[in-house]
Amino acid sequence: MSTALPLIAVLDDDAFVCKALQRLLRSAGLNVETYSSGGAFLRSLASHAPDCLVLDVHMPNLNGFEVQSRLAQAGLRVPVVIITGHDTAESRARALAGHAAAYLLKPIDERTLLDAIAGAIAKAGT
Repeated sequence: MSTALPLIAVLDDDAFVCKALQRLLRSAGLNVETYSSGGAFLRSLASHAPDCLVLDVHMPNLNGFEVQSRLAQAGLRVPVVIITGHDTAESRARALAGHAAAYLLKPIDERTLLDAIAGAIAKAGT
């Protein structure tokens, strides 16, 4: 039985957000990888998959919804926690229709994010 810490991928084009979330998640005892583009994250899936993805919606090239869609198309069941600074009813509906485990607004409350990640991982394990 493996006792490895969960691996959380953070995908956000804002380096400050990636660094802040990396510090938070590591302080909570989680392994963290950060990605600044959807393409870089999707390429990483060739070698391993995270236990949960914290995914920004608004990014250049591949946006969060496109990454979410490509995960589904590939049959990869990585739990996704959506984060956004641009909340709209359409974005919320689209994220949840794509089976996001949570939809959180920036600035992100630390406890809310940690709870959302824990819930997403637990749900995926059932």
